[in-house]
Amino acid sequence: MAIGGIWPSLLLMAGIVAAVGLCRSLVRRRLHAHPHLCSFLLEAFSTFQVCACTNELCLLGNVEPKPHTALTLTYGFTVLHGLTLTGSTCNPCGVLQPLWGGGTSLKAGGLKIGAQFVAATLARVFMHFVWRLGIAEAHPGALSQGCSNPMQTTEVQAFCIELLFSVVFQLTILQVEAVKPSYRVHLIALLITMLVYAGGNLTGAIFNPALAFSLHPKCFYDNFLIYSLVYWIAPSLGTILVAFVWKSFLGYPETPTSEF
Repeated sequence: MAIGGIWPSLLLMAGIVAAVGLCRSLVRRRLHAHPHLCSFLLEAFSTFQVCACTNELCLLGNVEPKPHTALTLTYGFTVLHGLTLTGSTCNPCGVLQPLWGGGTSLKAGGLKIGAQFVAATLARVFMHFVWRLGIAEAHPGALSQGCSNPMQTTEVQAFCIELLFSVVFQLTILQVEAVKPSYRVHLIALLITMLVYAGGNLTGAIFNPALAFSLHPKCFYDNFLIYSLVYWIAPSLGTILVAFVWKSFLGYPETPTSEF
Protein backbone atom coordinates (compact mmCIF):
# COMPACT_ATOMS: atom_id res chain seq x y z
CA MET A 1 0.00 0.00 0.00
CA ALA A 2 1.26 3.47 -0.85
CA ILE A 3 1.62 5.96 1.96
CA GLY A 4 -1.03 8.19 0.39
CA GLY A 5 -3.64 5.49 1.03
CA ILE A 6 -3.42 5.80 4.80
CA TRP A 7 -5.26 9.12 5.10
CA PRO A 8 -8.79 7.63 5.37
CA SER A 9 -7.51 5.35 8.17
CA LEU A 10 -5.86 8.26 9.96
CA LEU A 11 -9.06 10.32 9.75
CA LEU A 12 -11.06 7.35 11.04
CA MET A 13 -8.76 6.91 14.04
CA ALA A 14 -8.78 10.65 14.73
CA GLY A 15 -12.58 10.53 14.74
CA ILE A 16 -12.56 7.62 17.21
CA VAL A 17 -10.20 9.52 19.53
CA ALA A 18 -12.37 12.65 19.35
CA ALA A 19 -15.60 10.71 19.98
CA VAL A 20 -14.13 8.83 22.94
CA GLY A 21 -12.79 12.07 24.39
CA LEU A 22 -16.26 13.57 24.22
CA CYS A 23 -17.85 10.50 25.82
CA ARG A 24 -15.30 10.43 28.65
CA SER A 25 -15.91 14.10 29.33
CA LEU A 26 -19.68 13.55 29.51
CA VAL A 27 -19.25 10.56 31.83
CA ARG A 28 -17.09 12.58 34.23
CA ARG A 29 -19.56 15.45 34.34
CA ARG A 30 -22.81 13.49 34.54
CA LEU A 31 -21.87 10.38 36.56
CA HIS A 32 -19.39 11.65 39.17
CA ALA A 33 -21.98 10.80 41.85
CA HIS A 34 -21.89 7.12 40.77
CA PRO A 35 -18.22 6.16 41.13
CA HIS A 36 -18.51 2.49 40.13
CA LEU A 37 -20.50 3.19 36.98
CA CYS A 38 -18.24 6.12 36.16
CA SER A 39 -15.12 3.97 36.57
CA PHE A 40 -16.61 1.19 34.42
CA LEU A 41 -17.55 3.52 31.58
CA LEU A 42 -14.29 5.48 31.62
CA GLU A 43 -12.28 2.27 31.40
CA ALA A 44 -14.60 0.88 28.72
CA PHE A 45 -14.37 3.98 26.52
CA SER A 46 -10.60 4.14 26.93
CA THR A 47 -10.11 0.47 26.05
CA PHE A 48 -12.47 0.87 23.10
CA GLN A 49 -10.26 3.65 21.75
CA VAL A 50 -7.06 1.62 22.09
CA CYS A 51 -8.55 -1.54 20.59
CA ALA A 52 -10.37 0.16 17.71
CA CYS A 53 -7.33 2.22 16.70
CA THR A 54 -5.01 -0.79 16.98
CA ASN A 55 -7.34 -2.88 14.81
CA GLU A 56 -7.04 -0.19 12.16
CA LEU A 57 -3.29 0.22 12.64
CA CYS A 58 -2.77 -3.49 12.00
CA LEU A 59 -4.10 -2.96 8.48
CA LEU A 60 -1.34 -0.43 7.81
CA GLY A 61 1.57 -2.75 8.55
CA ASN A 62 2.46 -3.08 4.86
CA VAL A 63 2.53 0.62 4.06
CA GLU A 64 5.80 1.62 2.41
CA PRO A 65 8.43 2.28 3.54
CA LYS A 66 8.36 -0.79 5.79
CA PRO A 67 8.63 -0.99 8.76
CA HIS A 68 9.26 2.72 9.31
CA THR A 69 5.71 3.89 8.62
CA ALA A 70 4.11 1.27 10.86
CA LEU A 71 6.54 1.97 13.71
CA THR A 72 6.04 5.72 13.39
CA LEU A 73 2.27 5.29 13.55
CA THR A 74 2.62 2.95 16.53
CA TYR A 75 4.69 5.53 18.40
CA GLY A 76 2.45 8.45 17.45
CA PHE A 77 -0.83 6.81 18.43
CA THR A 78 0.62 5.43 21.66
CA VAL A 79 1.57 8.98 22.61
CA LEU A 80 -1.92 10.15 21.62
CA HIS A 81 -3.54 7.45 23.76
CA GLY A 82 -1.31 8.41 26.68
CA LEU A 83 -2.24 12.08 26.42
CA THR A 84 -5.98 11.52 25.99
CA LEU A 85 -6.63 8.53 28.28
CA THR A 86 -5.10 9.75 31.52
CA GLY A 87 -6.01 7.60 34.50
CA SER A 88 -6.94 4.50 32.48
CA THR A 89 -5.02 1.24 32.14
CA CYS A 90 -6.74 -0.27 29.06
CA ASN A 91 -4.96 -3.50 29.98
CA PRO A 92 -6.07 -6.21 32.45
CA CYS A 93 -2.42 -6.62 33.45
CA GLY A 94 -2.40 -3.01 34.60
CA VAL A 95 -5.26 -3.86 36.96
CA LEU A 96 -3.52 -6.94 38.36
CA GLN A 97 -0.63 -4.87 39.75
CA PRO A 98 -2.67 -2.74 42.18
CA LEU A 99 -4.82 -5.79 42.99
CA TRP A 100 -1.72 -7.69 44.07
CA GLY A 101 -0.34 -4.71 45.95
CA GLY A 102 -3.60 -4.00 47.75
CA GLY A 103 -4.07 -0.68 45.99
CA THR A 104 -7.54 -1.55 44.74
CA SER A 105 -10.35 -3.85 45.82
CA LEU A 106 -11.29 -7.11 44.11
CA LYS A 107 -14.66 -5.63 43.15
CA ALA A 108 -13.15 -2.52 41.59
CA GLY A 109 -10.49 -4.54 39.79
CA GLY A 110 -13.01 -7.04 38.45
CA LEU A 111 -15.21 -4.18 37.26
CA LYS A 112 -12.33 -2.65 35.29
CA ILE A 113 -11.27 -5.95 33.72
CA GLY A 114 -14.88 -6.65 32.76
CA ALA A 115 -15.11 -3.20 31.17
CA GLN A 116 -11.93 -3.84 29.21
CA PHE A 117 -13.11 -7.12 27.69
CA VAL A 118 -16.57 -5.74 26.90
CA ALA A 119 -14.96 -2.75 25.18
CA ALA A 120 -12.48 -4.98 23.33
CA THR A 121 -15.37 -7.00 21.90
CA LEU A 122 -17.39 -3.93 20.97
CA ALA A 123 -14.35 -2.37 19.30
CA ARG A 124 -13.93 -5.40 17.05
CA VAL A 125 -17.64 -5.40 16.15
CA PHE A 126 -17.51 -1.66 15.43
CA MET A 127 -14.41 -1.95 13.24
CA HIS A 128 -16.00 -4.79 11.25
CA PHE A 129 -18.99 -2.53 10.61
CA VAL A 130 -16.68 0.30 9.48
CA TRP A 131 -14.64 -2.04 7.28
CA ARG A 132 -17.83 -3.10 5.50
CA LEU A 133 -18.22 0.51 4.38
CA GLY A 134 -14.89 0.22 2.52
CA ILE A 135 -13.77 3.77 3.23
CA ALA A 136 -10.06 2.81 3.10
CA GLU A 137 -8.07 0.75 0.63
CA ALA A 138 -7.26 -2.01 3.13
CA HIS A 139 -10.79 -2.49 4.49
CA PRO A 140 -12.26 -5.01 1.99
CA GLY A 141 -9.33 -7.39 2.52
CA ALA A 142 -9.67 -7.21 6.29
CA LEU A 143 -13.20 -8.64 6.18
CA SER A 144 -12.15 -11.78 4.34
CA GLN A 145 -9.40 -12.71 6.80
CA GLY A 146 -9.81 -15.64 9.15
CA CYS A 147 -7.28 -16.17 11.93
CA SER A 148 -4.31 -14.01 10.97
CA ASN A 149 -1.89 -16.33 12.79
CA PRO A 150 0.07 -13.74 14.80
CA MET A 151 2.28 -16.50 16.23
CA GLN A 152 5.13 -17.04 13.78
CA THR A 153 7.16 -19.18 16.17
CA THR A 154 6.62 -22.16 18.47
CA GLU A 155 4.03 -21.97 21.23
CA VAL A 156 6.71 -22.20 23.93
CA GLN A 157 8.76 -19.38 22.41
CA ALA A 158 5.64 -17.26 21.93
CA PHE A 159 4.69 -17.80 25.59
CA CYS A 160 8.18 -16.76 26.72
CA ILE A 161 8.21 -13.69 24.47
CA GLU A 162 4.85 -12.39 25.74
CA LEU A 163 5.92 -13.14 29.32
CA LEU A 164 9.23 -11.31 28.88
CA PHE A 165 7.65 -8.32 27.15
CA SER A 166 5.05 -8.05 29.90
CA VAL A 167 7.78 -8.09 32.56
CA VAL A 168 9.79 -5.40 30.74
CA PHE A 169 6.70 -3.25 30.17
CA GLN A 170 5.36 -3.46 33.72
CA LEU A 171 8.80 -2.84 35.23
CA THR A 172 9.12 0.26 33.08
CA ILE A 173 5.68 1.49 34.18
CA LEU A 174 6.81 1.22 37.79
CA GLN A 175 10.17 2.87 37.15
CA VAL A 176 8.79 5.91 35.31
CA GLU A 177 5.92 6.57 37.73
CA ALA A 178 7.75 9.59 39.18
CA VAL A 179 8.59 11.05 35.76
CA LYS A 180 6.67 14.13 34.59
CA PRO A 181 3.53 12.91 32.73
CA SER A 182 4.35 14.80 29.53
CA TYR A 183 7.69 12.96 29.36
CA ARG A 184 6.36 9.64 30.68
CA VAL A 185 3.99 9.08 27.76
CA HIS A 186 6.89 9.42 25.32
CA LEU A 187 9.04 6.97 27.28
CA ILE A 188 6.22 4.42 27.35
CA ALA A 189 5.47 4.96 23.65
CA LEU A 190 9.14 4.50 22.78
CA LEU A 191 9.29 1.26 24.76
CA ILE A 192 6.14 -0.12 23.11
CA THR A 193 7.49 0.77 19.67
CA MET A 194 10.79 -0.96 20.45
CA LEU A 195 8.99 -4.09 21.67
CA VAL A 196 6.80 -4.13 18.56
CA TYR A 197 9.93 -3.85 16.40
CA ALA A 198 11.66 -6.63 18.34
CA GLY A 199 8.81 -9.13 18.55
CA GLY A 200 6.01 -7.97 16.31
CA ASN A 201 6.93 -10.47 13.61
CA LEU A 202 6.93 -13.34 16.14
CA THR A 203 3.87 -12.83 18.35
CA GLY A 204 2.56 -9.37 17.51
CA ALA A 205 4.12 -8.07 20.75
CA ILE A 206 0.70 -7.44 22.33
CA PHE A 207 1.18 -8.17 26.09
CA ASN A 208 -2.40 -7.02 26.69
CA PRO A 209 -5.07 -9.76 27.08
CA ALA A 210 -8.02 -7.54 26.13
CA LEU A 211 -6.28 -6.12 23.07
CA ALA A 212 -5.20 -9.60 21.96
CA PHE A 213 -8.81 -10.79 22.13
CA SER A 214 -9.97 -7.78 20.11
CA LEU A 215 -7.31 -8.24 17.43
CA HIS A 216 -7.56 -12.02 17.02
CA PRO A 217 -11.01 -13.29 18.09
CA LYS A 218 -11.11 -15.96 15.38
CA CYS A 219 -7.76 -17.34 16.53
CA PHE A 220 -9.11 -17.67 20.09
CA TYR A 221 -12.18 -19.42 18.68
CA ASP A 222 -10.10 -21.85 16.58
CA ASN A 223 -7.44 -22.63 19.19
CA PHE A 224 -8.54 -21.24 22.53
CA LEU A 225 -6.12 -23.12 24.77
CA ILE A 226 -2.92 -22.07 22.98
CA TYR A 227 -3.97 -18.47 22.44
CA SER A 228 -5.22 -18.03 25.99
CA LEU A 229 -1.93 -19.38 27.32
CA VAL A 230 0.19 -17.10 25.13
CA TYR A 231 -1.89 -13.93 25.14
CA TRP A 232 -3.71 -14.11 28.49
CA ILE A 233 -1.74 -16.25 30.91
CA ALA A 234 1.80 -15.25 29.86
CA PRO A 235 1.38 -11.45 30.22
CA SER A 236 -0.67 -11.88 33.41
CA LEU A 237 2.01 -14.13 34.88
CA GLY A 238 4.68 -11.59 33.97
CA THR A 239 2.71 -8.83 35.69
CA ILE A 240 2.20 -10.88 38.86
CA LEU A 241 5.90 -11.75 38.90
CA VAL A 242 6.88 -8.08 38.68
CA ALA A 243 4.36 -7.07 41.35
CA PHE A 244 5.56 -9.83 43.68
CA VAL A 245 9.24 -8.96 43.30
CA TRP A 246 8.55 -5.23 43.52
CA LYS A 247 6.63 -5.52 46.77
CA SER A 248 8.19 -8.53 48.50
CA PHE A 249 11.88 -8.18 47.70
CA LEU A 250 12.43 -4.54 46.80
CA GLY A 251 9.99 -3.28 49.42
CA TYR A 252 8.62 -0.47 47.28
CA PRO A 253 5.19 1.03 48.05
CA GLU A 254 1.92 0.40 46.32
CA THR A 255 1.99 -0.05 42.54
CA PRO A 256 0.48 2.52 40.18
CA THR A 257 -3.14 2.19 38.99
CA SER A 258 -2.65 3.78 35.57
CA GLU A 259 -0.38 3.04 32.64
CA PHE A 260 -0.81 6.52 31.16
